[in-house]
Amino acid sequence: MKRVLPSLAMTLALALPGGIARAADPASMPDDGSVLPFPPTPSASIAGPTLQESKHQRRVEQSHLPEDAPNILIILLDDVGFGLPDTYGGPIHTPTLSRLANEGISYNAFHTTAICSPTRAALLTGRNHQRVGSGTIAERAVDWDGYTGVIPRTSATLAKVLGEYGYKTAAFGKWHNTPATQTTAMGPFTLWPSGEGIGFDYFYGFLAGETSQWEPRLVENFNPVEPPHDATYHLSEDLAEKAVTWLRKHRAFAPDKPFFMYWAPGAAHGPHHVFSEWADKYKGQFDDGWDALRERTFERQKALGWSPPDTQLTPRADSMPGWDSIPESQRAFQTRLMEVFAGFVEHVDVQVGKVIDELDRLGVRDNTLVFYIFGDNGSSAEGQNGTISELLAQNNIPNTLDQHLAALDELGGLDALGGPKVDNMYHAGWAWAGGTPFRHTKLIASHFGGTRNPMAVSWPAKIAADETPRSQFHHVNDIVPTLYDILGLTPPEVVDGFEQDPIDGTSLAYTFSDPKAPGRKALQYFDNNGSRGLYKDGWFASTFGPLTPWLTVSPGLATWDSSEDVWELHDLGKDFSQAENLADREPERLAAMQAEFLEVAEANKAFPIGAGIWLRIHPEDRIKTPYTSWQFDATTTRMPEFTAPGLGRESTHVVIDADLPENASGVLYALGGASGGLSLFMDEGRLVYEYNMLVIERYRVASAEKIPAGEHRIEVD
Repeated sequence: MKRVLPSLAMTLALALPGGIARAADPASMPDDGSVLPFPPTPSASIAGPTLQESKHQRRVEQSHLPEDAPNILIILLDDVGFGLPDTYGGPIHTPTLSRLANEGISYNAFHTTAICSPTRAALLTGRNHQRVGSGTIAERAVDWDGYTGVIPRTSATLAKVLGEYGYKTAAFGKWHNTPATQTTAMGPFTLWPSGEGIGFDYFYGFLAGETSQWEPRLVENFNPVEPPHDATYHLSEDLAEKAVTWLRKHRAFAPDKPFFMYWAPGAAHGPHHVFSEWADKYKGQFDDGWDALRERTFERQKALGWSPPDTQLTPRADSMPGWDSIPESQRAFQTRLMEVFAGFVEHVDVQVGKVIDELDRLGVRDNTLVFYIFGDNGSSAEGQNGTISELLAQNNIPNTLDQHLAALDELGGLDALGGPKVDNMYHAGWAWAGGTPFRHTKLIASHFGGTRNPMAVSWPAKIAADETPRSQFHHVNDIVPTLYDILGLTPPEVVDGFEQDPIDGTSLAYTFSDPKAPGRKALQYFDNNGSRGLYKDGWFASTFGPLTPWLTVSPGLATWDSSEDVWELHDLGKDFSQAENLADREPERLAAMQAEFLEVAEANKAFPIGAGIWLRIHPEDRIKTPYTSWQFDATTTRMPEFTAPGLGRESTHVVIDADLPENASGVLYALGGASGGLSLFMDEGRLVYEYNMLVIERYRVASAEKIPAGEHRIEVD
């Protein structure tokens, strides 16, 4: 990370003899946006020796934005694929996405990184994900430069830059770009959304990659927030209400300033939580399974012109089960999981509509530029064979469907799915269908089932409604340069004294008025967990990599050698869905693209290829606290797992000094929640230890006798 020397950055103080410092002369500081912050506006008053010899005049702060600078709203859903919204031929009703698409334009060749944190880092900085230290999710960060989980100050975010230009900025929902060990009440807060390194004025949401929709672990700016514990609460609704409230405050306190809002709910990432009436809207609609759903979606996509008429439907991977292989006794469970997911997606789209409606009510919709990105990656196959406890897959814990069904029976049967007692997630087959017509799912960067997501763009004041899909190849790193282009901003060279990395994205503003304009993005690489690819001038070379998301254990992961991977080659101008592999017909082109991939990957800090799977092979290297002993009291709450003692995961010794009343009841300590964890507590005088192994197994032991009132030392070994 490079700081600019004082002689180069005139924003820094200049040293005088004797150690006295004075500020640089504002008149000598650049005022063109190349160095941020801008220099202060000089005084318009004249100060003489006396009041009689002085002149007072209020200085007028200079605006560096065009007079009609638009408000900006970026909506980013989570873990939803190309083939899901009915706006573009899918099975799930998305009225808000349809509304924005009908009022504006849509993109059917827009791409993400195939995974959460990297997509968000690229979206907010305009750089490739590994260039900004985000080669994998924050919780799996390792200490190679492209994978640290730390967005460097040398790549200022959109919020930081627009804030310096006078925008009011706010972020809502999922963040997932703060290092996992920096999320405690002691910070450091630099890389929190509203910290100085990121730059949002306001944040309300959760810092991790996922949370319960019923009992989310929220923060407001730097302060923990407890949601109401009642049956009417849902996180997506809360986020919409908080966004509406912020918009009203903006109108009240800063109506002359444009705003930038980033609204990124947890939906539809696992766990799939939604009120049963939303899931019930889809009863019976998926009874014929994911293979048939995929075929129906494919035909509708072509009928709408969303996919070209010559598009081919790609086959299911050999390692993924077909619907015919699902026993009749399990089908009601599998279809209900998909009904819950569909209701979850429709529900969050309706919450997006509340934010759009408020823009209308406030009279600012016309000059608000909305990007609705339908997914930060493709649909997620991490539910594997269908689960009531989605963290099993993420922790590589073997399990059987019989365990899930047995536990579900104790929790209320199928009616419990979507509710607070389980963390359900659908079968990977539904995720594969959610990526129609492409191969594969989230976590796969080699095929568009993992990386291609629909996007609608609406700006009534400047973009005419046009149903013709924009098919130019673009990527999330293109949003920042698009906005700089629209606003006439040159990317800053220095921000807060840090010399800036180059912008990797390409403005897509040229497509706003011309759906057939030749694409301007010549090159883009993809890499996630060793699954990788390179787009160049209409061609795409790629290889699947070592990780199969829909398998609990990927065979050969520990011995994988990236140099032995077999690559494919596709001519995207003739092959929308990557159905025809031309590797054997164009070996020279493929070899050249493979070599270029390595050059681009090295330049973007993507080495070593496959670093994202390191912790799957070497879990002992996981991010963890440096401490080995702690002293807690009743004020110690909301301690993130990555900074907490490894209770339940490794050998620990806990000593508790307690002064107990008669027939005491209450928690002594707890880690985790309903989806998995442990607790030591008093229950009417008896000491109870309970271990919840991710819902599917529970262990509980209690003292045979009540513990009398008084002072006690309790030891757990």
